[in-house]
Formats: sequence, structure tokens, C-alpha cells
Amino acid sequence: MILKSTQFNLALVGFLCCLLIACDSGQGDDLDQFMANAATGMNMTVEPLPEVLPYTPVIYNADNVLLDPFKARQTKRGAGSLQPNTNRPKELLESFPLESLLYVGSMSKKGSKFALIKTPDNTLYQVRVGNYLGPNFGLITSIQDGEVTIKEVVQDDLDGDWVERDASINLQE
Repeated sequence: MILKSTQFNLALVGFLCCLLIACDSGQGDDLDQFMANAATGMNMTVEPLPEVLPYTPVIYNADNVLLDPFKARQTKRGAGSLQPNTNRPKELLESFPLESLLYVGSMSKKGSKFALIKTPDNTLYQVRVGNYLGPNFGLITSIQDGEVTIKEVVQDDLDGDWVERDASINLQE
């Protein structure tokens, strides 16, 4: 019984294969025609790759004009050069960037003028001429109704020497 069923299955598969082969008309479909005609009119040559030039290394700062960005800058300690006072104790407002401080008002006490400076954590501080604020050794030089003027001491990017720079904080209304 099993043998007859296997023979029947093989005969059925053979018959189906014959039917599939008989369905082929021999002309092919559109895909076969496209593949046959695709190579006509194509350029069979490939342009050569451009010549690769050899690598020539460039020496960084060959004329010693630029500072090495990976080494700490050396400060000049000449007799006439400007130096910030690094031995004095830091004031509280020197720990905040100058851009984050707000000048919100001024007041006078006994002939002295004070500015009211607001920090990012919404704390209000009184400062006067001679106090420091900002990370660049910023010394308050004047307090006006509309702004607080500051003289900062920063290092020059080219030669590493200390230079003065003017800055201000305008009144926030």
C-alpha cells in the first residue's frame, strides 16, 4: 500500500512538471527581453582612477608664530607686564560667569553707591566699586544708574601676556 502511494506521488509530480514545461512558449517575457537589450549601447570601458598623490606631512608651527594648543600657556613675568592678583581671596561673585549675572538696581548709603547683582540662583548681592566679579579677575570700576563697568584681566591668545579688557553689565528692567 505504501509503495503504491509513493509511486502515485512520483507520477503526480512528473505530470505536473510536464504541464509546467508545456506552458513555456519559448518567447520569454518582458524581463527577458529587457535583459537581452540592456547591454546594447553601453560603454564597456571604465575610465582610470585619478592618480593619488603621496602624503606630505606639514610641520605644525614651523615658524613658531602659533602657540601649541595642547600645552598650558606660560605667563610672562616681566617687570612691566600686567599681572592679576592671584594671592587675594576670591570673592563669591567671581564663581559666576559674567553673562549669568544681572544688574537689577542701585542704592546709596552714606555717600557710597552700591549695585544690586542677582545670581542665577536668584540671590541678591550688594557690590561697590573695588569688588570683583566674573571669572576673569573683573574689578568693578564704576556704578552708574544704567550699567556697572568692569575692568577684566585676561590672557592674550597670541603671546600669552595679560591684557585689560572692558566689560559691563546693563541694568535689567
